[in-house]
Amino acid sequence: MKEFELNNKIRACFKQNKNTPRVALTLNFSISNPEKYAGEYSLMNRLLLKGTNSRSSEEISNILDENAIELSTEMKCDYLKFKFVCLNEDFELALSILSDIIQNPTFKEFDKEKTKLKGELTAELDSARVKISDLFTKTLYKNHYYGHSYTVALDEVDKVTQEDVKKSYSDIVENSTKTLALVGDVENAEELLNKYLGSIPKSVEVESAVPTPDYLKQTCSELIKEDANQAQILQGWRVASMGSEDHPALMLLNVILGASGLSSRLFMELREKKGLAYTVRTAYESHVKAASFSIYIGTEPSNIQTSIEGFKEEIEKIKTIPVSEEELNNAKNNLIGKQQFVTETNSQQSSLMAYYSIMGKPFEYQNEVREKIKQVTSEDLLACANKYFTDDFVLSVLKP
Repeated sequence: MKEFELNNKIRACFKQNKNTPRVALTLNFSISNPEKYAGEYSLMNRLLLKGTNSRSSEEISNILDENAIELSTEMKCDYLKFKFVCLNEDFELALSILSDIIQNPTFKEFDKEKTKLKGELTAELDSARVKISDLFTKTLYKNHYYGHSYTVALDEVDKVTQEDVKKSYSDIVENSTKTLALVGDVENAEELLNKYLGSIPKSVEVESAVPTPDYLKQTCSELIKEDANQAQILQGWRVASMGSEDHPALMLLNVILGASGLSSRLFMELREKKGLAYTVRTAYESHVKAASFSIYIGTEPSNIQTSIEGFKEEIEKIKTIPVSEEELNNAKNNLIGKQQFVTETNSQQSSLMAYYSIMGKPFEYQNEVREKIKQVTSEDLLACANKYFTDDFVLSVLKP
């Protein structure tokens, strides 16, 4: 793998995987300011592929389809992601289209896309699973940018103007750290990247103006959905973000408790032994300024209290009884195996390396994470569980 800087200071890497027919590129722009209104960044992201000064949205779509180029944009809380995957021989064409989209968007279909966004958010919120996730997110990050859930966006997106979107995009392009990861088998990579992406405003080191969320206190919230067939429960805590010293232990706790499917503790105890649910899982989601660890279950309304007690029992066990060496080793193998599985393709490798880089880590940070996972002990898990699984949690319940 070769690391280098483009002419405009964009930090880049090129991993040459010989004899692979498709090449993948991911380019990330850091987000240093919260959006003015919830939904503004989502709307901006939708408009980026809706035409440039020289190409209409139809022309862009036709070129991509004719050449089997998969080009997408994605708005995350902490960065804006541009990505394409194409045949090796179409690499230069894909670069030219990406350059045009980044530097010359028109944002012309603003009103049409705003209407579509509102309709799609409303449709998504018809799902009980989405609805409970929405309630949980905006409660966990109340009055914070990270808490801009679907319902918050629906409340505020009408306030967003086309000028707001243009200004926000300009701010992101002009004032952001930019990182790029290219994976595949192409020639003259550095030369072509400079030719097509070297004219993008230069990458700068910016201090994020996104505040750290306020201290979390225990909060219980309930939502009634009259046509719901089952109850939905989400309980979660604020924990350390990716890159912290507790990150490897939190990843392993996630695997042990609920992210390893049939072998996870919550699945075995709440589904197999107690028959409380078909689905029960945990999730560890990390942002730059905060992270969350959550437990989810879908269950019969009559089982709500029993399920919450089940959460409590399993959390108490992980806080007081050391994990056996066998269970710990199984969790490590599971986690390391998953990491290998999700980096099999050029596309996956490109995305992951660009993600690590925009989060301030080396492109090959996965290797470091893997070694840290191997070093985690049973005592580390006990200490981590007691540090974060406190009474300061969010509990969200949706029921008929």
